[in-house]
Amino acid sequence: MQLLVTGATGKVGQALIARLARGNAAAPVKIRALCHSRTLPETDTLSVIKGSIADRAVCRAALEGVTHVVHLATCKEIPEDVMDVTVKGLFWLLEEFRDSPTAQRFVLIGGDAAVGHFVYRHDGPVTEHTPHMAYPGCYALSKVLEEVMVQQYGIQYGIDWCCLRAPWIMEKDDFRHTLSFGDDVFGGPDWKTMVTPEEAEACRAAGAVPLLQDADGTPVKRNFVHVDDLVEAIILALTAKAARQRLYNICMDEPVDYQLVADHLARTRGLPAQPIRSPFFSTWMDNSRAKAELGWRPAYDTRRLIDAAWDYQRAPGDPRRVWYPG
Repeated sequence: MQLLVTGATGKVGQALIARLARGNAAAPVKIRALCHSRTLPETDTLSVIKGSIADRAVCRAALEGVTHVVHLATCKEIPEDVMDVTVKGLFWLLEEFRDSPTAQRFVLIGGDAAVGHFVYRHDGPVTEHTPHMAYPGCYALSKVLEEVMVQQYGIQYGIDWCCLRAPWIMEKDDFRHTLSFGDDVFGGPDWKTMVTPEEAEACRAAGAVPLLQDADGTPVKRNFVHVDDLVEAIILALTAKAARQRLYNICMDEPVDYQLVADHLARTRGLPAQPIRSPFFSTWMDNSRAKAELGWRPAYDTRRLIDAAWDYQRAPGDPRRVWYPG
């Protein structure tokens, strides 16, 4: 297998490459990383090509001899870049993939932003049949467009694609920082803006965590996945026969319940909770299809996610660095 990984220097890309380097794959894998602003050290099994996926010549060179693609490169809320990266870039990758004599499977890593995650109310579990529902902003729109593009290339040209739709991806101490009332908060909501300055300061001093509620005061449930679980799903999806032209939700078996988070941290760490009313809604992504067809099982549940984040100790050479805010 000759694997092309775009977005290889990101959280998932680095975890995937490290996992493949440890072996246990179905067949030997050589990896080509397509890098843009950052790069990786080359090894016997890892080569690097630098350039922008918005450049067709770069995509052509990156796909030469490639059998499988894992497309991770994305763009957050940056309107000036989002079309070049997530639409034009994906278009050129797909164009070169469909013309390649060696291409076998194109794996897209999508996101639950394509179905609105907790911004919109859903009348039941979010499945692979839930309609696209981008919330305001360019990022969610880009995730919808990505899914539609790979699906249409399957219809138009018969390419073998697979999309793994993931919610918010956690590693190391990420989850702890999603609950911070300080400037080190990872992603959204930005909790300190949802309370008074005095309350935010008191929460920081006490180590309090937010207890997110909907408008009626019911604790919100939100979907997450640990990067290790997503990587295992990617490895399965690369070769599983059932994955041809299939979309899978890749998430924890149950969403994170902010009440459970508050209770667990109070019991195990002695941390208080700050209730916060919000306009958000609970969602529950259903991962049944991935479990049934790929034989995939997530190893992380809410308690393990919490404990792993709070127990994580950063080495001196491992500073917390967030390339994208969420």
